[in-house]
Amino acid sequence: MSQGSVSSKSEWAVELDDVRKSFGKTEIIRGANLKVKEGERVAIIGPNGAGKSTLFNLISGRFGLSSGQIRLHGDRIDGLRPFEISRKGLARSFQVSNLFSKLSVFENIRCAVLWSMGYRYVFWKFLSDLHDANDRAEEVMKMIKLDKKRDIAAVNLTYAEQRALEVGVTIAGGASVVLLDEPTAGMSKSETSRFIQLIREVTVGKTLLTVEHDMGVVFGLADKIAVLVYGEVIAFDTPDAVRANPRVQEAYLGSVLADQQAAGH
Repeated sequence: MSQGSVSSKSEWAVELDDVRKSFGKTEIIRGANLKVKEGERVAIIGPNGAGKSTLFNLISGRFGLSSGQIRLHGDRIDGLRPFEISRKGLARSFQVSNLFSKLSVFENIRCAVLWSMGYRYVFWKFLSDLHDANDRAEEVMKMIKLDKKRDIAAVNLTYAEQRALEVGVTIAGGASVVLLDEPTAGMSKSETSRFIQLIREVTVGKTLLTVEHDMGVVFGLADKIAVLVYGEVIAFDTPDAVRANPRVQEAYLGSVLADQQAAGH
């Protein structure tokens, strides 16, 4: 199956079945279960230490499972390496910037495009001659609204622009499932508002899973919310249903909303 293609075997884009992960004697993910439909936007929330980033690392293949199963479009991917999962149509961003700082906006995106298209280093080919890759890179730059910054090095972009470029790199290969790890962290309120709209635009027709602490982003972006507490998904429902869930309020949401209201968010 080529990257970005979708299997007809299942209505579920991502399935977690009793997923567990231990580091030594410490169990971080404790039987997580989750089913995400094709095209859904899902926010994963929970207190610090709940295992959100670990869960992303399990789905994307950076960590191996202790037990359980993970499926992408109906096909098992647990046990595959990250690049193999990527080729099946899943891409992710990271909390920490993962850009080539000295390369331009265009060059960063083209690197991602080249890999997804199967190009490897061949000394007799000029990058300028790879018209399909160059065209795709230009298309992605316009999608993330950085086409006017085409030749500027990533290190010279604003923080919000760097985050937008990271999203561009993530989607450049045409993945059908996108994982974004705290995409709005460190942004101002106005930057966050614009970035939410950007994420909505570039993930049209795709399945989105995002880890996010800002409840304004969560309720403004997600179709459904998965609440992870102590390595278990204790709720998975629409934003309104999750907001009203007594168990979620007790375990996490009430204190978070109170803290954000006190901070003026």
